[in-house]
Amino acid sequence: MKFFSFFKQELAIDLGTANTLIIQNGKIVVDEPSIVAIDRLTGETIAVGSKALQMHEKTHKNIETIKPLKDGVIADFQAAENMIKGMIDMINTRRHFFSHLKMVICIPSGITEVEKRAVFDSADHVDSKETFLIHEPMASALGIGLDVEAPIGNLIVDIGGGTTEIAVIALSGIVCAQSIRTAGNEFTEDIMSYMKTEHNLLIGEKTAELIKIHAGSAILNLDDPPEPYPINGRDLMTGIPKRVFVRYEETVGALDKSISKIETAVLRTLEDTPPELSSDIYKTGIYLSGGGALLRGLAQRLKDKTKLEVHIPDEPLLAVVRGTGLALANSDKFSFLISRKNY
Repeated sequence: MKFFSFFKQELAIDLGTANTLIIQNGKIVVDEPSIVAIDRLTGETIAVGSKALQMHEKTHKNIETIKPLKDGVIADFQAAENMIKGMIDMINTRRHFFSHLKMVICIPSGITEVEKRAVFDSADHVDSKETFLIHEPMASALGIGLDVEAPIGNLIVDIGGGTTEIAVIALSGIVCAQSIRTAGNEFTEDIMSYMKTEHNLLIGEKTAELIKIHAGSAILNLDDPPEPYPINGRDLMTGIPKRVFVRYEETVGALDKSISKIETAVLRTLEDTPPELSSDIYKTGIYLSGGGALLRGLAQRLKDKTKLEVHIPDEPLLAVVRGTGLALANSDKFSFLISRKNY
């Protein structure tokens, strides 16, 4: 059996809007931005992941950078296939040596059958022999370390790049859930729009992302506020590049509308929760995961809004992929969590 397992490659993939992570043999082997650069003339892939991100918004007419996923689902099938293949190739240069590829891919809970089929088709085109799907909230709960099989309600809020997944999990299933397309990318767009209207400064996605990381906040009263963050952009009045220092208080106002949408979705999920599970959630609180969980003050803001304790794991960015990896490693035990290709 060990000899035949040598020819088998098993991968757990968190195919995210902003980042794609891959686990093999319990270790994270790929952690790259979900972006691909292609040659417009030949259609060939030039770069994948961080190398493609370095080219983003800096290309000439012969090179195009594409983010294949939008709002958590595949928007460009060919680019998605090229990206997945490129990232699998990063793992092992002897990829052709393996005869059997098995993959578990994480998907949003609100995905449609058409969108689900697109994921399966992309997996088929990279020669996956077995493809399984797992919903993000369930993967997140596994990655955090919750006992998903227990008759206890847990509320998961996973804020990714394209979607925010909110779900109540009990007895190995999702009892009620909300999937909204307001998440990290929306925060980035909010900051770009704010800089344009308030500072007359045009900035790109990468710069807005840096503002979010270094000066982003959900509340005004921070215990350890960050220093004003310097960024460069193009002055809309003169067209000349200039520098502006962004204070964290400014990002609170810029992000307020989007964060309010997440709060509303959390409250709506709590309203739909059966009373016995509500009793559990009062004791267990809310579990935050995903990149959005790293936004300063967000946990406190949700706590103030819901009057529930809010817990953030040590590495919220890795919760989903670790849960996907656990589902892969224990596919017999967690078979009830995973949907297999059925056509």
